[in-house]
Amino acid sequence: MTPNPRQTALLDEVRTRGSASVEALAEQFGVTLQTVRRDVQRLAEAGLLSRFHGGVRLPASTTENIAYRQRQALHADAKSAIARAIAQRVPDGSSLILNIGTTTEAVARALMAHKGLRVITNNLNVAAILADNADCEVIVTGGVVRARDRGIVGEATMDFIRQFRVDIGLIGISGIEDDGSLRDYDLREVMVARAIIGQSRQVWMAADHSKFGRPAMVHLARLDEIDLICTDQPPPGGFGALLAEAGVECLVADAPAAAARTERPE
Repeated sequence: MTPNPRQTALLDEVRTRGSASVEALAEQFGVTLQTVRRDVQRLAEAGLLSRFHGGVRLPASTTENIAYRQRQALHADAKSAIARAIAQRVPDGSSLILNIGTTTEAVARALMAHKGLRVITNNLNVAAILADNADCEVIVTGGVVRARDRGIVGEATMDFIRQFRVDIGLIGISGIEDDGSLRDYDLREVMVARAIIGQSRQVWMAADHSKFGRPAMVHLARLDEIDLICTDQPPPGGFGALLAEAGVECLVADAPAAAARTERPE
């Protein structure tokens, strides 16, 4: 399913609270209990929420990510806005590495009008998108293809990436924890992302607002290893201070208008 705006807002509210009663959600959104129950049922059937007696919570796990098809639909407008904002920053004639993730796939779509790009990717979906841009050379890594999302991982993938030095390495992330650590779920995917960071003159990260404060098991990097983060809302709580302390530029893309503003560290 593709959540409608109310359902997306409901998901964000549950994520912020950790859990919520049906009654509290009905009051929050000014709708009937029946409407909330119907939304909850559909979101639960799609695997985006877990139900318990009288309430709901996110199917949160530090060990397993949300399924790929569900992630494609989740926060789609935010990802599109982030993608457009990033594409505006990418000069023609650049070299890039794009890794696994639904947001990086949105960035690939936003790069379709660019000229003279050379893109290395371990994401077959990214490769298929950019292959339709005649002015873009696409280089696909070797490695093991994951059936669930067409990502490529493994030792061969890392060895291939280490042959290059690119202008921009663009990575996605599953979670940014409260201490500023960047985390993901799959160790093999994390190892490839680390290789991308090591081979990039500039490291950019694309992360919608739902990634802030989200737990995941595997440590990927520290914030001070990132040069720019593009998101769709100002970072919540103390994350703004963490980004400034780490010297990370924060580019905020306003969904759906895609007017971007920059918050530079002092």
